[in-house]
Amino acid sequence: MKDAAKPLAGLRVVELGTLIAGPFCTRIMAEFGAEVIKVESPDGGDPLRKWRKLYEGTSLWWYVQARNKKSVTANLKHPEGREFVRRLIAGADILVENFRPGVLEKLGLGWEQLKADNPGLVMVRLSGFGQTGPYKDQPGFGAVGESMGGLRYITGFPDRPPVRTGISIGDSIAALWGAIGALMALRHKEVNGGAGQVVDVALYEAVFAMMESLVPECDVFGFVRERTGNIMPGITPSNTHTTRDGKHVTIGANGDAIFRRFMTAIGRQDLADDPTLADNAGRDARREEIYGLIDAWCAARDEQEVLAILAEAEVPSSRVYSALDMFADPQFIARQMFQSATLPDGRAFRMPGIVPRLSETPGATTWIGPALGEHTDDVLLGLGYPPERIAALRGDGAV
Repeated sequence: MKDAAKPLAGLRVVELGTLIAGPFCTRIMAEFGAEVIKVESPDGGDPLRKWRKLYEGTSLWWYVQARNKKSVTANLKHPEGREFVRRLIAGADILVENFRPGVLEKLGLGWEQLKADNPGLVMVRLSGFGQTGPYKDQPGFGAVGESMGGLRYITGFPDRPPVRTGISIGDSIAALWGAIGALMALRHKEVNGGAGQVVDVALYEAVFAMMESLVPECDVFGFVRERTGNIMPGITPSNTHTTRDGKHVTIGANGDAIFRRFMTAIGRQDLADDPTLADNAGRDARREEIYGLIDAWCAARDEQEVLAILAEAEVPSSRVYSALDMFADPQFIARQMFQSATLPDGRAFRMPGIVPRLSETPGATTWIGPALGEHTDDVLLGLGYPPERIAALRGDGAV
């Protein structure tokens, strides 16, 4: 699909980000047609290029996280490198950065300077604690945001210390808020005649915003949510159970009608008809009893039988998927959640499909994460730098 058919075609986005939060924010924009120009240090570039599993020296994660982006190199410690970046931002619609607050200001690339060059600029600033407040100068990764935002405290089992999810979810949540904020700021500018503005996303606040009823329950009732393992506190039954063949099945039967169907399907018509279990409050009061009988029912059957019975009864359920399960699953395949791509040496590989799905202007993968500085010359030429000046900048270490 041509970029012109994508919803963000025509937008120029400059990324001054590394690792996860900033780059994931711009990845979303690039997937839907924005021209994303990623500025990297000439000295190795984004560290994500070397994170996790490497293929021929480059991270497979990098090829996904930087898909559809252009890579340019600029030495921000060099005045000519900074001037290049400033000129680049002067022609951009959006700037996404995840430096520690104050760093860009010291480089002469703070909001006031950039706004003077480009009054319509939308500047997305992702940081651990935001641009203001007593913690703003402290470093903060996603793990810190997850801890301060409340997620880690409630994750795990009550008799063990808090645990993390297996991905950097705090960074990814912040990236999504950043993308949403940028599009809202653009909407304001384009429809209401407003100017550009700063979108200030703190990682801890991004997580905090997802914490459901945690705040009002504590404020009104003095109730502090604690770790509850795999159950959903206050909502019963919703849990993960182990089958006879050692597999794990998640069952969400917390709707009133669903619970009745579930109990009927497992031969407990008495519980299906029990008026004290007709609503969630009654079921939650007998949580241990209900989970005990579901555990026993699952433990007496293999995964395939459990899932078949629950599917027949229209009870929401799923195996706990590994990557291999996903590759073989007809739902993933039917909705094209795997895209085929080719590594630089010609080897084919699969990467995640594009989310969300737009019916008329869907996103796509045009190319995988680029080589370091692959587009530097083209971008400099587009800004009016002549070839001899580009060569001089390279020779001087500015790019």
